[in-house]
Amino acid sequence: MPALLDLWKKMSAVPMGNKAFSLAFAQKAPYFATIRPTFRVIEPNHVELTFPKRRAVHNHIGTVHAIALCNGAEAAMGALAEVTIPKDKRWIPKGMDINYTAKADSDITIIAETDPEQWAGDDPDLHVRVRALTKSGVECFDGVIKLWVTPKPAKA
Repeated sequence: MPALLDLWKKMSAVPMGNKAFSLAFAQKAPYFATIRPTFRVIEPNHVELTFPKRRAVHNHIGTVHAIALCNGAEAAMGALAEVTIPKDKRWIPKGMDINYTAKADSDITIIAETDPEQWAGDDPDLHVRVRALTKSGVECFDGVIKLWVTPKPAKA
């Protein structure tokens, strides 16, 4: 949706604008606020956000909890879908296939990506690739979030 991309471009161009945008985005789906995401890149087919490793997102061994990683991935995917989807289509998540590949022992960067041609076809199944990196660049999480993309119904 161009409105979200336009808002991002305006807000991220000013000091602390990405923080303000991230706070507003997290209020749209309040569960996202639990990880305190900060969007770093929002463009069609590519979104990056970070969130801090802090006690509220720890698991029993003191690393970032798996569900906090999933929450970050879903936030990044949602922003990606909104700024990438063609105007005549709508989307809804329908599943997630995730692999935990290393301990998430630092602040986290989440990356969500698609290819432009994925949005052009008629196949309603669309997979958004997601991954999480630790501060030192170790990939601690990868997978796909499955979307169901369909034409918008005609307005009555």
